[in-house]
Amino acid sequence: MDKLLSNEPSPQAIKETKLYEQWGLTEEEYRMISEDILGRLPNYTETGLFSVMWSEHCSYKNSKPVLKKFPTSGPHVLQGPGEGAGIVDIGDDLAVVFKAESHNHPSAVEPYEGAATGVGGIIRDIFSMGARPVAILDSLRFGELDNQRTKYLLEEVVAGISGYGNCIGIPTVGGEVAFDPCYEGNPLVNAMCVGIIEHKDIQKGQAKGVGNTIMYVGAKTGRDGIHGATFASEEFVEGEEQQRSAVQVGDPFMEKLLLEACLELIVDHAEILVGIQDMGAAGLVSSSAEMASKAGSGLKLYLDDVPQRETNMTPYEMMLSESQERMLICVKKGHEAEVEALFLQYELDAVVIGEVTDDGNYRLFHHGEEVANLPVDALAEDAPTYHKPMAEPERIVRFHALADFEPQGVAKDLFLQLLQQPTIASKRSIFETYDSKVRTNTVVGPGSDAAVIRIKGTNKALAMTTDCNGRYLYLDPEVGGQIAVAEAARNIVASGGKPLAITDCLNFGSPDKPEGFWELATAADGISAACTALSTPVISGNVSLYNETNGQAVYPTPVIGMVGLIEDLAHITTQDFKQADDLIYVIGATQADFNGSEIQKLLTKDIAGRLMAFDLAAEKKHQDIVLQGIQAGVINSAHDCAEGGLAVAMAEAAFGGGFGFEATFDMPATWLFAETQSRFVVSIAKENQKAFEAIAGDAAKQVGQVTASGEMMFRTQDETFVVPVNEAKAKWEDAIPCLMK
Repeated sequence: MDKLLSNEPSPQAIKETKLYEQWGLTEEEYRMISEDILGRLPNYTETGLFSVMWSEHCSYKNSKPVLKKFPTSGPHVLQGPGEGAGIVDIGDDLAVVFKAESHNHPSAVEPYEGAATGVGGIIRDIFSMGARPVAILDSLRFGELDNQRTKYLLEEVVAGISGYGNCIGIPTVGGEVAFDPCYEGNPLVNAMCVGIIEHKDIQKGQAKGVGNTIMYVGAKTGRDGIHGATFASEEFVEGEEQQRSAVQVGDPFMEKLLLEACLELIVDHAEILVGIQDMGAAGLVSSSAEMASKAGSGLKLYLDDVPQRETNMTPYEMMLSESQERMLICVKKGHEAEVEALFLQYELDAVVIGEVTDDGNYRLFHHGEEVANLPVDALAEDAPTYHKPMAEPERIVRFHALADFEPQGVAKDLFLQLLQQPTIASKRSIFETYDSKVRTNTVVGPGSDAAVIRIKGTNKALAMTTDCNGRYLYLDPEVGGQIAVAEAARNIVASGGKPLAITDCLNFGSPDKPEGFWELATAADGISAACTALSTPVISGNVSLYNETNGQAVYPTPVIGMVGLIEDLAHITTQDFKQADDLIYVIGATQADFNGSEIQKLLTKDIAGRLMAFDLAAEKKHQDIVLQGIQAGVINSAHDCAEGGLAVAMAEAAFGGGFGFEATFDMPATWLFAETQSRFVVSIAKENQKAFEAIAGDAAKQVGQVTASGEMMFRTQDETFVVPVNEAKAKWEDAIPCLMK
């Protein structure tokens, strides 16, 4: 154990120079490791193992108390948090598997590879569960498009997502992009993957059965992504050289081979497969330690056998590398040749690198020497949990004292300006780089409320979306957290789906600041309340903290990924008006809710004030009306009312089919831009009016009808204006391409 590689500092030197602090371990954590756990000083490799496994990214040491608040079970949940991805039953012995992950820090440094490997990693999480990935979604945040750096980041991130997804042949079907100054130094790049599985094929990441074999499959290990997990748990400081070696490099063609090989192993060789796990954050150490810890076993790994693409790699480098397209599997002893032969057909390495033991120890050997010997639970389970101090940010008190914002101006002009705000404007120039139709199951692609994928061999489909409005959470994290879940559910319902469950990417600033931790904990309260009210448990997700640049945090941005079940393909609904003379109804009342809105940002260049009131019971009621109306066949189109308010929602409904409308509102013209929650715009054929009104009762109000005129006419208490659909649509579609030039 004491024999060291010549250039690595000794255990004593590590202690004296406090090298562990550069790797993210605190003095007290180092003391716990050396005194309470090991009873000796850890060597260089062991210190490295603890530093990544005890990082926030792997251990959730700052966020565990917060994550415990989430409802995680339900009658249809087959697998909640704790495995590669969550699983929900959808009937017919089928289940949907999904998860979202963040790749924020790598994407800020190397946007193409950061985004591409974010997609690759989340796809592996899905097929490691035994599921075939069927769709990718994303959720992106950037600074304003008024500088070259942000334009470069947007271009490269989008290229990375499309490059990986298109090459591997999984459609990118939906997502969202928003722009605010707070994301300038620290963009958010979140990716979600959805898969379908038969119940009998569900896998676990576990290494059990004494003497069973640990095999490494997939690409070779290099020196890329070392300390990626630690890097993801740090803030950015301008002028500091960022760690490019912490960013991995992806190969989607290799991943396609790995996907097919793993699925063949799972489906056709189930009797010999004990467990399988993706080598994601913290690479070989996290996958192996977690698989052993979950099974209550120990491991011996022989590092000379690890496939390496670089020379003279040290144990430390091999264990911490985050090279892509690799999986760890546990197979029954004696069946190694079967696995090797299968992976050889796909021209992939499948190599025995270790065995399962029963002593609970994690032991690494290299060049005939034991280079690490640790209790496996110390790595995977025993990271300290911190209950960080919390304090309400000073801004919240200030916001509560402000008078509510009221927009001034000519409504027609404001309407056309809003359509050109990057967060509202058409994202076609972004999503048309994605192949959204590959595999031929996409029924509704990017651009509607939710994407819809049909489930082959059934009459069912899945609706899926990603949502969050960070501005709302900046004003009030608890109510904003509720709204993020509610908006995702509105999008699912407007597409004809019943919301099933959520995954989340909790993107926040530093939990070490009492205000930062307060934002995280308070947002989680809101998310939990909404998930309970809407019966959508949290089945998977990740936490991305330390999203700060020069001490300035991004808005609290807990992105919600949601999947819903459409029971009958006939229920699939889109936001576009379908035919002239249909009646237009608004479900939900409109108030003067402008704080945190697009119109406030447009007119003041700022976000401030007390967030609007929000009622989860009313939200649930309105969603139920829409779903019932769709399932009864009386709603022709449905669109949730979000950023930009009613005027924008109605315009978006007109853009798809080129229809116009005439609508009358008993309110001031500027209220067309209010962002009151829990509202939908729906269109109904005249012959279905009575049936719809019987379902909706007094929650819905008829405001007008669809026309073939090609014009949008708004009548309000103080202003009537008409805008040609083509003129408005051109401005909406050209806004982002113009800014990018």
